[in-house]
Amino acid sequence: MNIGSVENHRSREGGALVYPVYSRRSRGLSVGVNLFPDAKVCTFDCPYCEVFPFKTDISFSVDSMTSALWEVISEAHAHREEVRDICFSGNGEPTISPHFPAALQAAAQIRDELVPAAALVVITNGTGLLNDQTFALLRNAAADWEPVDSLALKLWLKLDAGTEGWYAKMDRSAIPFDRLTAAIKSFAARAPFTIQTMICAINGEPPPAEEEAAWERLVLELSASGYLTGIQIYGMARPSPGSGDRMSHASQVPAAVLEERAGSLRAALPESIPVEVFP
Repeated sequence: MNIGSVENHRSREGGALVYPVYSRRSRGLSVGVNLFPDAKVCTFDCPYCEVFPFKTDISFSVDSMTSALWEVISEAHAHREEVRDICFSGNGEPTISPHFPAALQAAAQIRDELVPAAALVVITNGTGLLNDQTFALLRNAAADWEPVDSLALKLWLKLDAGTEGWYAKMDRSAIPFDRLTAAIKSFAARAPFTIQTMICAINGEPPPAEEEAAWERLVLELSASGYLTGIQIYGMARPSPGSGDRMSHASQVPAAVLEERAGSLRAALPESIPVEVFP
């Protein structure tokens, strides 16, 4: 593995359990953890998702992940690369994997030993919060509470929509919008989190004005708890399988659209909550 030549996430679709990637949101080298090396497993079916269909006969194990993390981080050190974070994302929704709790704990231990300055990040669509045990694990880890105070993770929580209609287009999930947002609101009242929102066009149409207004109201409601640490607004930077689907074609919107959304939110939020844009 050549750290210096890593440019994208494609190796995870080849069955990689751990993959280094230069991440714009991490602002440097991020070491990804993939709990689904054999196939995509997700509770969402986002048309903008960059994970293409694939199939391997590789299975996940915490031991294999641990060995791969040591190898990738050691190679990064050899190349004098700073590891910005260890990030759970991969080929689907990491929190629904049965391996997630043990893998998170193992990754935290390796982080503490090898790269203590690096963040431990979980990128999630929030559906794992519907499971009481997963909710408690993430709450405790994000809040740095007992009994998992060694985890101290950053939770990047997807919030693509403020209305049920746009949620149906953007995330295409069987989980009802109201049920999911209720779980997110419950979590937001208990532990730190960052909101991440994809803004793109569906079938050539950007989010309508009523959707933009509803999304901003929801973000402001979530921020009222005092636990919101930031908002990441991002656009499509890579091709997706949905880009070829005429029924749900996802495409970029101009960067000015993202900046306009961010500007409106910055005016409504305190300066202590950063709103970042990643076109």
